Amino acid sequence: MQAFTAHEGLVAPLDRVNVDTDQIIPKQYLKSIKRTGFGDYLFDAWRFHDHGDIGMTPNERQINHDFVLNLPRYQGASVLLARDNFGCGSSREHAVWALQEFGFRVVIAPSFADIFYGNCFKNGLLPIVLKEKEIQKLFEDAKAEGTEVVLRIDLAKQQVAAADGSTFNFDIAPQLKEKMLAGMDDIALSLQQRELIEAFEQRHKAAQPWLFNRAPRSGEA
Repeated sequence: MQAFTAHEGLVAPLDRVNVDTDQIIPKQYLKSIKRTGFGDYLFDAWRFHDHGDIGMTPNERQINHDFVLNLPRYQGASVLLARDNFGCGSSREHAVWALQEFGFRVVIAPSFADIFYGNCFKNGLLPIVLKEKEIQKLFEDAKAEGTEVVLRIDLAKQQVAAADGSTFNFDIAPQLKEKMLAGMDDIALSLQQRELIEAFEQRHKAAQPWLFNRAPRSGEA
């Protein structure tokens, strides 16, 4: 997993509440057995006018030029600004994968669905909770004509900074913060205890050897 220390990026404002995981990545794309290839289908029903399926590329689709992520001014955005209860609905981890592959490193919202929030930290996407009034200011700035909002996110300082000098502090659980700073997923964290795990396995095998004695299969010596 890619470590997250600091990031500076263009903001795209998604001004909708209760954005669920089926809207983030529709169910027809979950047939893929890979963990990659979902970025092309992010917010599929909003980005395109036609119905898509696995294997179709954006160049083959009927693009909705009015949707925020298709507007020229937000191309290359890596910070998604959202409203309340972002990532609600089913627990599909594909939603996080799609956001990341599209290019987002950070999602800022007043609140997140719990499972989605946890999935973000498992994959290196930083979810930031800010106050409603702070979110509203960022939306107003990002949507204003002729403006471009670029934010710098410093995870160590737990701070979001704008080019106009305004800053916003955010809370994050210490263990989740360290996990992101180190770029460690759950498996990597477990492997830090490899010696203890292997020692336990040896004690277990010595204490209950019959659990490890497999009867030979037909044809085996």
